[in-house]
Amino acid sequence: MTKPRILLIIGGGIAAYKSIELVRLLRKAGYVVRCVITRAGEQFVTPLTLAALSENKVYTNLFDLKDEVEMGHIQLSREADLVVVAPATADLLAKMAAGIADDLATTLLLATDKPVLAAPAMNVRMWLHPATQRNVATLRGDGVTVMAPDDGEMACGEFGPGRLPEPAAIKDAIDAALAAGPAITAMTGQPDFAPANHRPLYGRRILITAGPTHEPIDPVRYIANRSSGKQGFAIAAAAAEAGAEVLLVAGPVDLPTPPGVIRVDVETAVEMADEVRQGLPVDAAIMVAAVADWRAADTSVQKIKKDGSGAVPPLALTENPDILAGVAKSAERPTLLIGFAAETNDVIAHAEAKLAKKGCDWIVANDVSADPMGGESNRVHIVSKDGIDSWDRLPKAAVARKLMEKIADELDARSPRQSD
Repeated sequence: MTKPRILLIIGGGIAAYKSIELVRLLRKAGYVVRCVITRAGEQFVTPLTLAALSENKVYTNLFDLKDEVEMGHIQLSREADLVVVAPATADLLAKMAAGIADDLATTLLLATDKPVLAAPAMNVRMWLHPATQRNVATLRGDGVTVMAPDDGEMACGEFGPGRLPEPAAIKDAIDAALAAGPAITAMTGQPDFAPANHRPLYGRRILITAGPTHEPIDPVRYIANRSSGKQGFAIAAAAAEAGAEVLLVAGPVDLPTPPGVIRVDVETAVEMADEVRQGLPVDAAIMVAAVADWRAADTSVQKIKKDGSGAVPPLALTENPDILAGVAKSAERPTLLIGFAAETNDVIAHAEAKLAKKGCDWIVANDVSADPMGGESNRVHIVSKDGIDSWDRLPKAAVARKLMEKIADELDARSPRQSD
């Protein structure tokens, strides 16, 4: 089977050097790669280098008469199966959102009828600026997949979100974007790489919590649980692949951000509750996080030391906010509210009790007595007022995709999309 064709647009920024490795990885995987580089991008990467690695001509100039004779820019924009912008600078994202076409790269982006994946790279303050966030939201609403940038040290010396994702992560996102084509065809009858509004969750906003919380006792100790965050992150990835705008509020876990997902990291239950509150309103909230039930009533500012007496120091606990119940009572309650329950016994009975107590629509329950948190698969039961839907054990990614299908059907039944 012939690998799809990638049109790679390289914006201007120091991160453009990573495009060289990205081209190498794509070619090694068998992809056909054509490169377009902006005038600013040429200050960091030469067309000759890209041409040698891609084994294809590199395009730079909108008004190159020879190129227009051999291949018009409209044809170039539509012969690809996927258009990738990496690095996508703040300037490029702004022009894409506004529909500006003032050079070859932006003209191709406006003229294409194929899916677009953008990997942002810019200074942390530029990424966090309201204008950039507004442009990203616009693009995602238009069906463009915008990856979350990595956190880290910038070339300018600042630290935070804004680093271009690593080339291997961008390739994974490309693989995922292209893999969605046949799935879309099977679900909708539309041709491969159908527009984003044929995805089952296109136009929906989904909020997901994942991972544990860490409740500090002193500067070096905390109360926590064994949640790995894997199921929640798999659900976030599946929701983004299905076309949703996804906000992932993540506890302290060492997992990569799924492509196309907006991620907010927190430590404690109080912080998670605050971010969830700020993330509303959404169409659906999926509360996968294993939030600690209690926290220390008083956190010591210094490490608690043994005093040699053998006496255990007192540890007074206070109850954490009930995030799921709080969202259920909120004036901005989502159309569909889903909780998770990891149980060690009487799984269904505990899930039914939690459903009634929390005021949510579904509880997704699983037994962790023999298979502790952190595994690669789950056997879940969807408990609702309509009954119990028990699934066979599946890899967590498969659980996530199956759950997205069920959520899309439920949302369409409760609140049909305006585009439908």
